[in-house]
Amino acid sequence: MSISSWDDFPVHQSPDWIRHVATTDRNFYDRYYFNLHSSSGELFAIFGMGQYPNLGVHDAFCCVARGAKQHVVRASRPLTDRMDQTVGPIRIEVIEPLKKLRVIVEPSEHTIAMDVTWHAAIRPIAEPNQHIRNEGRVVFNTQRFAQLGRWEGTLSVGGEDFQVTPDKWGGARDRSWGIRPVGEAESDGIREGSNVMAGMWNYFPMLFDDHAVLYLNHEQPDGSRKLVEAKRIWADGRPDEELGRPEHDHTFESGTRVLSHSTISFPESGLEIDCEPLLVNYVSVGTGYGMDADWRHGMYQGPELVVQGKVYDVDTEVKPIGQYGVVDHVARFSYEGKEGFGLYEHGFFGPFPDYGLSDGAAVAP
Repeated sequence: MSISSWDDFPVHQSPDWIRHVATTDRNFYDRYYFNLHSSSGELFAIFGMGQYPNLGVHDAFCCVARGAKQHVVRASRPLTDRMDQTVGPIRIEVIEPLKKLRVIVEPSEHTIAMDVTWHAAIRPIAEPNQHIRNEGRVVFNTQRFAQLGRWEGTLSVGGEDFQVTPDKWGGARDRSWGIRPVGEAESDGIREGSNVMAGMWNYFPMLFDDHAVLYLNHEQPDGSRKLVEAKRIWADGRPDEELGRPEHDHTFESGTRVLSHSTISFPESGLEIDCEPLLVNYVSVGTGYGMDADWRHGMYQGPELVVQGKVYDVDTEVKPIGQYGVVDHVARFSYEGKEGFGLYEHGFFGPFPDYGLSDGAAVAP
């Protein structure tokens, strides 16, 4: 049925029903991403939900890194009413748009349960549009806003219970939609052997006591940059500060594509930020971000709800593969006597000569 509850609201963007988007591109998506941490290396949770109207799929995941284990609960079902933000045990409630959201993972036989509410610490920031065309086809055309905030509620992982309080527990979120590769893998055709994300991806949203810093950089192996953002956002509403062209100095764990330390500088603003990763979450494994042949965002899992739980050993089952995808850490950031925490996300895809990375990946990124 095409008519849904959203059709009773004045939010249409085309002459069609809300269930049907204006583009026929199979890769249209609309998704939430959240992370949650205790401003330490105690644990790092990442969770999200996506709708894929032209694939007819609605899915969600929660992935928690705790010690040497990575716990995952994931769920998928056919897409029906787009206003229904529930996929099996995972549910998102928008309590106050752009300010307050609740995320729930209902208790089950799997190792994660959660009921947490997110409170915005800064206003949402519109990030640059990502538009990448490859051999004539638009592969990425996405819009996104980012926001940092505080969490409160309860979380259970692997039989351990945690009380989540906003004085200690923070995180970032984003909302993105548009075109990106999703669903079952397509034939590459003329694009065989190309990698539109080749090079370095950095995304570090950082939350300090009274402000946030957003640093984003998609840099190709030749040093050119496809997407860059560098700004400071004040919680009290002062105008945003553009920090200028960012520079980076990265250190890797020996023999890997995993960063162990970074210094990010903004010469035009005179700022230099020390970045210390505290705990890694290999979000590319088990969640749908591309490393699992049987579970990708938007992949059809059948006519009925499917819910799965996974527990991985990080060093033996996750890291050897996950380092070739996007890698997320919770990290400590410091500059000029200020200390903050946030997401330290990176990926190095294909050869990257400046850091001695060849194209000899065990798994194609």
